[in-house]
Amino acid sequence: SAQTALSGGGLSRAISGFACYRTVEEAYATLDDLVATYPTLAERIDIGDSWEKENLTGAGYDLFVLKLTNKATPGPKPVLYAMGSIHARELAPAEMVTRFAETLLGGYGEDADATWILDHHEVHLVLQGNPDGRKQAETGDLWRKTTNQNYCGATSSSRGADMNRNFPFQWGGIGASTSQCSDTYRGAGPQSEPETSAIVSYVQSIFADNRGPALTDPAPLDTPGVYIDVHSFGELVLYPYGFDDASAAPNAAELRRLGQRFAWFNGYTPQQSSALYPAAGASDDFAYGDLGVAAYTFELGTSFFQGCSTFENQIVPDNLQALMYAARVARAPYELPSGPDAELIASPQLVEAGDIVTLEGVVDDNRFGGGGQATQSIASANLYFDVPPWEMGATPVPTTAADGSFNSPTESVTATLDTTGLTAGQYIVYLQGVDSGGATGPVSATFVEVVDNLWTLSGVVTDASNSTAIAATVTIGDQVLAADANGQFEQRLAAGVVNVTVSAVGYDPKTMLVDGSTGDDMTIDVQLLPLCEIYSDDVETDSGDWTATGTWARTMESASSPVYSWTDSPGDDYDDDTSFTLTSRAFDLSLAQAATIQFNHLCDTEATYDFGFVEYSTGGPWIELFSCDGQTNWQPETIDLSDAAGESNIQVRFRLQTDAFVMDDGWYVDDIRLNASCAVIEPFEFTDGFESP
Repeated sequence: SAQTALSGGGLSRAISGFACYRTVEEAYATLDDLVATYPTLAERIDIGDSWEKENLTGAGYDLFVLKLTNKATPGPKPVLYAMGSIHARELAPAEMVTRFAETLLGGYGEDADATWILDHHEVHLVLQGNPDGRKQAETGDLWRKTTNQNYCGATSSSRGADMNRNFPFQWGGIGASTSQCSDTYRGAGPQSEPETSAIVSYVQSIFADNRGPALTDPAPLDTPGVYIDVHSFGELVLYPYGFDDASAAPNAAELRRLGQRFAWFNGYTPQQSSALYPAAGASDDFAYGDLGVAAYTFELGTSFFQGCSTFENQIVPDNLQALMYAARVARAPYELPSGPDAELIASPQLVEAGDIVTLEGVVDDNRFGGGGQATQSIASANLYFDVPPWEMGATPVPTTAADGSFNSPTESVTATLDTTGLTAGQYIVYLQGVDSGGATGPVSATFVEVVDNLWTLSGVVTDASNSTAIAATVTIGDQVLAADANGQFEQRLAAGVVNVTVSAVGYDPKTMLVDGSTGDDMTIDVQLLPLCEIYSDDVETDSGDWTATGTWARTMESASSPVYSWTDSPGDDYDDDTSFTLTSRAFDLSLAQAATIQFNHLCDTEATYDFGFVEYSTGGPWIELFSCDGQTNWQPETIDLSDAAGESNIQVRFRLQTDAFVMDDGWYVDDIRLNASCAVIEPFEFTDGFESP
């Protein structure tokens, strides 16, 4: 299952102990997969070679840019550039940039903001800024620099140059060491390293030079483009200048404002780079100082080797929002952050031509992190239907403040659109706000889907045992809605066959295919079988109900409820090439019409290679119900066991299956419950009454 490396030779596997981070080879394989999957949106550009590829036979890597834009939409377009991990030991940045690429491409056509960004902007991403150094860090070394063997000795673990001291703007100043073995060694000269030189040349090719030669020359306020160098750690948003303690960028006010907008999303501290420490020859100083581009460094998280739980649950969602904001303001990053942010929060799923569509949103000038920015009241907000406000033919549709007047920094707004005369298709609606000072903010968007022959699916959800209404969740295709307190639901749909799942806590879910091909309205009432708990084990004592093989045992290492859980490898990592099991006693489900098994678990295995399986048997072969891998936090699971309903002898087992390579902490299982449809007990009636003994 290992992948062949695209460059550098050998085999590729996820970084040992950090299943959430792709190796260089895996990142490049992802890049190629994205280009193959989205050929009209993604392009791979080879911008140069690493030091090892230039100098060592059969070693090293290409430096690639992943360029994202809708190739069918003509330019010129504003540019967002971002790169990760030019400091090799910083694991999170390269993965963060890769996740951003996947989010944009996966969202095209599904998420309106991702769609208009790729239609009207260009996003240029360097997933691995220092691949030679990164391979050293993947072994567990805190490797920071390139691997240039001309510095500090060919085999020294301190060799190489610090790329973030090697950029040409103000090269060689404070914070850049002249010692070849130092972590901050500046290199032999400005952009002396092939990696730095490749990045400099590429950045100069995609951004125009909009700033004069003097340190005090500001970039014009209408300068487009955003540059982000993603690092770790420190939970900071840094902006130029950083080359000494004394110099402030001539666009300092605008840079600070946009930095504070980023900080609202990721919760970081925004500050001038030199406030952390002076560092001459840094990447963001180059982009701003040489070209006038609004340039930033994001310092992700709290560790160079950031744990996967924090990365997945905090760093990724927070910084995806910040990067999306960067893409949204790339057209005018010195101007748009002065205006309020906008967010469309409610919209119809589908409409027919002629429907009046009501859209709701929020326009908010309070979205600053770090404090110190004056906010303005919202003066107005407009919708733009299918033509963004910066293009010819854009027509504003005024919104109304929900509270009756625009007089505060945060306003909920509504507006209506008449769809009369529209042909079937997907349309984008943009929302943009203006504050009382006249500043216009960035847009956000949503889709309006116009379809022919809409039909309505409705019904009532009730308890099968007593016919009372259930406030259930109804999932129709990819649309999720809630039945009301009377159990009623209703949804308009396009003609076709649709998958419908009705679920509620404590009930067996029901899934069905509904054929709406004719476009006729349909009513389907759904009865859900209530589930009763027939078995429960909190693992706090040895119930004797489970048989373990291999190293499965109860442990106090981790639990979802104090203090015990089952695990495959108590006190240690699991072994290579194992298949150990934890098997339940037999249960009788002969009277059940439906069943589920519930448990809490933490499946800390090597992602895509080592797995936890839930299986069941009724005396024959074991049948797989569920698998997990690469999970770093506790979470609940509910698994349908209805295929075993009606059986009198069913067993369930948890099985860990590992391969011959990386070993991790393992699988923890706690709070196991078996639920089955509750039996309805009918009283006996004697044919001759109740008068005899």
